[in-house]
Amino acid sequence: MKLGVNIDHIAVLREARRCGDPSPIDALLPSMLGGADQITIHLREDRRHIQDDDAKKIVELSRLPVNIECAVESSIIDIICDLRPQRATLVPEKRKEVTTEGGLDLIRTSDALKKATRRLKERGIAVSYFIDPCEEGVRLSKEYGADMVEFHTGRYANLYLMLYSNLSRTHHSVKELDMDRTNLEVEIKKELGKLSECSKLAKSIGLDVAAGHGLNYQNVFDIAAIEEIEELNIGQSIVARSVFVGFERAVREMKELVCKNRK
Repeated sequence: MKLGVNIDHIAVLREARRCGDPSPIDALLPSMLGGADQITIHLREDRRHIQDDDAKKIVELSRLPVNIECAVESSIIDIICDLRPQRATLVPEKRKEVTTEGGLDLIRTSDALKKATRRLKERGIAVSYFIDPCEEGVRLSKEYGADMVEFHTGRYANLYLMLYSNLSRTHHSVKELDMDRTNLEVEIKKELGKLSECSKLAKSIGLDVAAGHGLNYQNVFDIAAIEEIEELNIGQSIVARSVFVGFERAVREMKELVCKNRK
């Protein structure tokens, strides 16, 4: 199982004070020493955290492969084509969202997706689509030319939180998931089932499979146990843990967890 470490939240801390530190560049070495297999960043249109110069330096300096998440927007695709990271993951973006919520709408954005995919692959950049776990999305991803799909695990993560963290009584409550324990357990099982079946389908038609969003040291086990998923991209929980134990150790602990149930 490969671990991609998303270092966006280091830049979030920096931009909160609009100062020079902490720098996401400083996470490259401890990520590698901790056992990471990839560095992931998200170059957003509004540049709320990772900046153009960050992306340029990370691609130039990282000894690990770099995966840049980005919107299907021509000016951003221009930048990614110039930077030439090992992979680009195409994701949806909304200006007011706290973080990326949900997968791509592959039907509404089909023309833009196909064009962006074609341009990136012409530059030798592998292309992944960030999608919800559904069979139609998997098949369309293959049709449009993607090399990989990354399944959005946000609903699973939110269900897990509601079940085990008593979030119904906090300001972090996910209102649409406010249900009793029995129903939460049923919904988690259904979501894991969808992730498993869609991962099998993706592999069967020649797509590599990744997953990510909301994964942490408590909920990662069931996702990591899905045999067809070969990579997890995890950020916020690693950065949060690093505050207390240091970045290298935080990465190493996550790497050990995601590999624990793998052959």
